[in-house]
Amino acid sequence: MSLDPVTATATEIAAAVRERRISARSVTDLLLERIAATHTELNAFTLVTAPRARAEADAVDATIAAGRDPGPLAGVPYAVKNLFDLAGEVTVAGSKINRDDPPASRDATAVARLQAAGAVCLGALNMGEYAYDFVTENIHDGATHNPRELSRSAGGSSGGSGAAVAGGLVPIALGTDTNGSIRVPASFCGIWGLRPTYGALSRAGSFPFVDALDTIGPFARSVADLAVAYDAMAGPDSRDAACTSVPLPLVSTQLGGGLDGLRIAQLGGYFASGGEATVHGAVATVAAALASDRVVELPEPGLARTAAFVITAAESGARHLDRLRQRAHDFDPNVRDRLLAGALLPAAWVDQAQRFRAWWRDQLRAIFAEVDVLIAPATPLCAPTLGQTTLTFHGQELPLRPNIGLFTQPISLVGLPILAAPVHPSGALPCAVQLIGAPFSEAKLLRVARALEKAGVCTAPVSTMFSSAAA
Repeated sequence: MSLDPVTATATEIAAAVRERRISARSVTDLLLERIAATHTELNAFTLVTAPRARAEADAVDATIAAGRDPGPLAGVPYAVKNLFDLAGEVTVAGSKINRDDPPASRDATAVARLQAAGAVCLGALNMGEYAYDFVTENIHDGATHNPRELSRSAGGSSGGSGAAVAGGLVPIALGTDTNGSIRVPASFCGIWGLRPTYGALSRAGSFPFVDALDTIGPFARSVADLAVAYDAMAGPDSRDAACTSVPLPLVSTQLGGGLDGLRIAQLGGYFASGGEATVHGAVATVAAALASDRVVELPEPGLARTAAFVITAAESGARHLDRLRQRAHDFDPNVRDRLLAGALLPAAWVDQAQRFRAWWRDQLRAIFAEVDVLIAPATPLCAPTLGQTTLTFHGQELPLRPNIGLFTQPISLVGLPILAAPVHPSGALPCAVQLIGAPFSEAKLLRVARALEKAGVCTAPVSTMFSSAAA
């Protein structure tokens, strides 16, 4: 059986490597060649760690040759948003300022756990500066281009991660999601993305944006790959005070449950109108496939978004205050101005936002007593053109960058698990539907996603734009 590492899923690669149908080193070398061949067009990687990757791949092959188990991700290449620590490398977090920092002394917990599972790290990926961004048009490293259409945004702030997976450079990538930074690139690039429950995966060794909201998670081209990557990273970690203190059950063993017993509803009201018809058509397609005609309205989603804005702005502004005082000229002006505004927010506003957050958590807890999974659009539009400055919502022209998160940001406020399920409408750019669950209900979300994948409703093919590149 032949295997193409460009189009193969992570689980397919791991099986082939484990069965010695292909070596981990061969997979690594082929994808390193593809990264080099497509870099000019995509600009997804900011650092390629070729010597590390080859050493890790050789270690996997040696483990197999010795008759030992290399792990569930044996020889699977992956890459990380460039705010994850990689030992011996500087963690730039999309910024100019951090380039003066010393190299990381150890890997981020998520990176160490993926390596322990047999995965092979190929490098670091482009992102919006300090993760305060939805487009990955980075003024220091250049814009990342969408592999579905190169003139379009890959989304942000984890845009390099989305582009690398959709472009066939790696089958798995890591990103972070504070207000939608996994879900937006997954939507624009047409791939799967998982924002786990707040605290399910350790953030230790990732450069923080907003501690109260930051979540790390995987991108992939199959649901099984999301599940295996999540399982490899999940569980307690004393290095992250917000991380769960108890082991979590494996979700990769629960994908076959189908939809039996699951109560699924669409989000109406705020989430059911505004933006492009394509994104609402995607929700209708998914709802029909799930036989879901129940509609639920969340209380005060607009206020939830406002509260998330206030908490985000205040915490990030305070975090970067010394950098703003000392090196304001080294920031992207768009990021700098938002951080400065956040640093000046009255404390009373932040207090009120946190009070609303507690109230809203109670409201959602009541809803999830009646419903298992909610579905909603991920973005108000498909991938915009690079350089685009506005979007249309309810007939109004709004600034593009802050408003890409119109549908992701309200749900981010209380740390729920959310899976972005890609839909590829005929003749249109892809977009995603959010599958939203109660805390630690990742297994249910993955079951729904797997059912959609099996039905062919939600898929994540590699972009054909680079079929002639090295593979």
